[in-house]
Amino acid sequence: ALHHYNIHLAEDFHQKLLEDVLRERPQEADGIDSVIVVDNVPQVGPERLEKLKNVIHKIFSKFGKITNEYYPEADGKTKGYIFLEYAAPTHAVEAVKNADGYKLDKQHTFRVNLFTDFDKYMTISDEWEAPEKQPFKDFGNLRHWLEDPDCRDQYSIIFEAGERTGIFSNDAKEPIVVEERARWTETYVRWSPKGTYLATFHQRGIALWGGEKFKQIQRFSHQGVQLIDFSPCERYVVTFSPLMDTKDDPQAIIIWDVLTGQKKRGFHCENSAHWPIFKWSHDGKFFARMTQDTLSIYETPVRKNTSISAVLDFSWSPGDNIIAFWVPEDKDIPARVTLMQLPSRHEIRVRNLFNVVDCKLHWQKNGDYLCVKVDRTPKGTQGVVTNFEIFRMREKQVPVDVVEMKESIIAFAWEPNGNKFAVLHGESPRINVSFYHVKNNGKIELIKMFDKQQANSIFWSPQGQFLVLAGLRSMNGALAFVDTSDCTMMNIAEHYMASDVEWDPTGRYVVTSVSWWSHKVDNAFWVWTFQGRLLQKNIKDRFCQLLWRPRPPSLLSQEQIKLIKKDLKKYSKIFEQKDRLSQSKASKELVDRRRTMMEEYRKYREAAMQMYQEQRPLRLELRGGVDTDELDSNVDDWEEETIEFFINEEIVPFGDLA
Repeated sequence: ALHHYNIHLAEDFHQKLLEDVLRERPQEADGIDSVIVVDNVPQVGPERLEKLKNVIHKIFSKFGKITNEYYPEADGKTKGYIFLEYAAPTHAVEAVKNADGYKLDKQHTFRVNLFTDFDKYMTISDEWEAPEKQPFKDFGNLRHWLEDPDCRDQYSIIFEAGERTGIFSNDAKEPIVVEERARWTETYVRWSPKGTYLATFHQRGIALWGGEKFKQIQRFSHQGVQLIDFSPCERYVVTFSPLMDTKDDPQAIIIWDVLTGQKKRGFHCENSAHWPIFKWSHDGKFFARMTQDTLSIYETPVRKNTSISAVLDFSWSPGDNIIAFWVPEDKDIPARVTLMQLPSRHEIRVRNLFNVVDCKLHWQKNGDYLCVKVDRTPKGTQGVVTNFEIFRMREKQVPVDVVEMKESIIAFAWEPNGNKFAVLHGESPRINVSFYHVKNNGKIELIKMFDKQQANSIFWSPQGQFLVLAGLRSMNGALAFVDTSDCTMMNIAEHYMASDVEWDPTGRYVVTSVSWWSHKVDNAFWVWTFQGRLLQKNIKDRFCQLLWRPRPPSLLSQEQIKLIKKDLKKYSKIFEQKDRLSQSKASKELVDRRRTMMEEYRKYREAAMQMYQEQRPLRLELRGGVDTDELDSNVDDWEEETIEFFINEEIVPFGDLA
């Protein structure tokens, strides 16, 4: 038995040791399977041929060892296409996958094919055959929730330790169930950026749900999937699984087409610690990733665009196709922050920085401003000094303002749709919050500072102006509701052991919650108004997660929105009437019953009036032509009589008048 065990052990050892060699062992028709054809190569004479070969070799040797190359010529020039042979067929496949569509310069974009594919294309029939029509799947109105007459937003909740998932409509009185299912997801759920799809997680992959009844719309098979990310345009979805990866066929990260369900491309994963690994431009036309200090930028549909080395971090503008990245110091060369426009790769601003320890990039929601938080160690001093470098993106040559902070920074957050930012700074128990205003005259003004705050997080309303300062987890759920227009504290409250704060998309409501995932008791979510008035305490058994359903951008123009705000009083009367109705003691069933009775009475009255009009000729005939429908129709026949009657008499003494 021991002998057999040793034999098996030796076989396993040789299998692992020779894995790379065995994979590349010669196969039948090796010569053809390993050959690729590259089209749209520059046509050059003998004097430039060597330079061209060096460029081609540099590009294509990334995918494997090139054993043979052939540059056909005619009239002393190359023909514009070449043949390259790799040591293994897998290298040829990799070259086709990655180099097809590679842009060498403005005139030359490579088209790369396997040589064996030419046989396949040659056997295609000359007779055109109409493709078979695929039946159209109608999933209904995928944005029906936006048509709610009461403009209620939806949210998903996971409870019973993940066993149940529900979709609810938010109402001031109590949540309204839209859909509820057992074991809908195995871990958690995610909404797509515009709220169209709900993604659920399963051992075998991801499912997308939507429409009025939350039917399954798409499935993506990715064994052991753990993480997911959508492109902002909802066209692509990225999935990550630690189980699915091989050296030759990258499967750890997959980009899928949401509409067709097809895999667009797979990637290896060096490090999944920072998710999302891909960051998308605001319109989904570009995405970028970091690999070993190199920033790689891709253009959809999934073509490699450019690489920048020595980058430590990057971030896309939320309003434009501009990428910001920073490069650390290298000997005498200072650290620098670069703003690059795509696809032109034009550097619109470069900012040199000295003695830098770390940088963090914070974009304002519309892309109007970029804040670079720079931690420095100035020469001759001890400790770290923090500066906020504020880039004004909408102004000529992108001017930069600097705000220096003496204390350590706990949190920073821009006002959405505005020009203010909030900073939590200091050390517990003396934590301060400062509000700054980026003014048009090129100055940054400190508006207000509140000291001794119980807070470690800043949550701005998605519409700006209002925010919640929260002391989550270790700070026992202290809450402060602030109006930054005049920097007043609207309310101070507490949700003990709160782990999460979530604003609804409109900025009217905010939810605080204690998740079972972080704290095993008091699991519930509370709904507040933006001013900090508590509306509901919703206790759910082992409540885990609440996520508001995002809203897509408004279809209204800025002029239309201004007009609505101008006429808001007109709409307010209708809303107030609805609010009074919902706040009255009459239940919804009673209101519906009364509405039904009123509708029945109205129909009956209309039918009675119609019959009354139809019988008019008959009434005239019966009454000798006299129209008695009107009260004063026969006033001449009236007799007038006046009647007087005694009601009471009261004697009031006035005293002595003399």
